[in-house]
Amino acid sequence: MDDTEFARLKTAMGVGLTELRDRYDAVFHLVSAAKGAVDFYTTANNGARTETPEEAAALDDKIISSWMGHPHLRVIDNSTDFEKKILRLLAEISSFLGEPEPCEIERKFLIQYPNVKALESMPDCRKVEIIQTYLKSGKDEEIRVRQRGENGHYIYVKTIKRRISGLKRVEIETRITKDEYLTLLMEADTAKRQIRKNRYCLMYENQYFEIDIYPFWSDKAIMELELCNENDEIRFPADIKIIREVTDDENYKNASLAERTDL
Repeated sequence: MDDTEFARLKTAMGVGLTELRDRYDAVFHLVSAAKGAVDFYTTANNGARTETPEEAAALDDKIISSWMGHPHLRVIDNSTDFEKKILRLLAEISSFLGEPEPCEIERKFLIQYPNVKALESMPDCRKVEIIQTYLKSGKDEEIRVRQRGENGHYIYVKTIKRRISGLKRVEIETRITKDEYLTLLMEADTAKRQIRKNRYCLMYENQYFEIDIYPFWSDKAIMELELCNENDEIRFPADIKIIREVTDDENYKNASLAERTDL
């Protein structure tokens, strides 16, 4: 369906894009063989598949674009044979589910303030509004609640984080209702202010980058991505200017920014 038809459907259902897209805990997209493995693309073994390789590749791009903005999107490309492709999928699923707890491997970079208009004009980039509030917690853990969405439609999430190493943390997310969110705000850590930011979710060479733009900075921003393996190669978007990596720099953690009074 086109954008007009989709807007009509959302109105009829009384929901927004955020509720439809983010009701799923995670999204794992297997790229069509038409992109990167065209010799293996065929319509002979699937009666429902009628597209030419060119049409299939275009549809694949549209499907990925429709999921942009989801907090846990992973794209499995055709850089390996099919057996290894499935193993990579299983590794991504295992990484998300965690053994024995969900585990996040994240790298974070300080970047020059990006061209926001250019980001918003990109088909594979979506803006998400985030309000993050830190709750009272113990010494070795971080508890926060987050309102996340766009255009007046939001979901609400409670997150508990515990650090394992420099890159690796246990992260337990729980979807909560708006009423539960409002109740938990009463437990806010008053020593920390709310963090408000616009997040731009960007797909580049099948890697999912998140660029956070804060109202108190006009010269820099934060870009991060989650990895399946600590040694995964990162291919940075060409127009993004990296200042330095700040994965282990406590000054650029959101919890630390919430404590600062000079911003």
